[in-house]
Amino acid sequence: MCGKPIAHSLSPVIHNAGFAASGLSGWTYEAIECAESELPDLVAGLGPEWAGLSLTMPLKEAALRIADVATPVAIAAGVANTLVRQPDGSWHADNTDVGGMVRVLREAGIGVSRGRHAVKEAPPRITVLGGGGTARAALAAAAELGAESVTVVTRRAEARDELEPVAVALGIKLEGAGWADAPGAFEADAVISTVPKGAADQLVDDVKWLAGSVYFDALYDPWPTPLAASATEADVPVFSGLDLLLAQALSQFEQFTGVDAAPEDAMRAALDEAVKKRK
Repeated sequence: MCGKPIAHSLSPVIHNAGFAASGLSGWTYEAIECAESELPDLVAGLGPEWAGLSLTMPLKEAALRIADVATPVAIAAGVANTLVRQPDGSWHADNTDVGGMVRVLREAGIGVSRGRHAVKEAPPRITVLGGGGTARAALAAAAELGAESVTVVTRRAEARDELEPVAVALGIKLEGAGWADAPGAFEADAVISTVPKGAADQLVDDVKWLAGSVYFDALYDPWPTPLAASATEADVPVFSGLDLLLAQALSQFEQFTGVDAAPEDAMRAALDEAVKKRK
């Protein structure tokens, strides 16, 4: 796991528990403090024993630039959180945050049914708070869930403009809204907050939660956020950054190791125990 700052990361706990549960005794996962300018040299200096890297802020755009090839979803989103070494020594980039969000929200009942016996449903209405790298992943997740348009709420109009090419690449319409209009944007099937801690706290007094909606907050420390607590009080299902952290790690683990199915129960138990120790 590379990023800056990185000492707080719980990813080593999750992945190392997965290695142990899968009998991969020679595998280790560690946190490496790395600035964006340092990433190219770090990757270039990795030996063949390295299976891959997880990337967090501020490295997600740089990771995509370093990769030799990338998944369509990472290219469309313009950010990657995973680099996997290929047999020929090249690096393959992916964004498992997207699949992680899709998994969490689909299990919560959000998304258009697919398959031969799918029932035609209205596209989900999804709102995204924020305009950074995680918001890009949220747009990609919304597209995968069948959304035709997404409302994106940002403080700066320029941030929404920067997301427009992502929406075009994903084939969805971006509906922009300013921060003053944020409370009205909560009339959605799912609201995904990707903003830093404290940034959305002042919205709590003006938000009216929609019955049947879902709130997904990418934060997990501090927890609960005021919006998460408000949603819980309104009987709206709430999911946190811990749910995303685990969901996206499962795909990373499988790509790094070649294991068909990550040991989810063991990885979840290790994460839960680590969180308890931090309280």
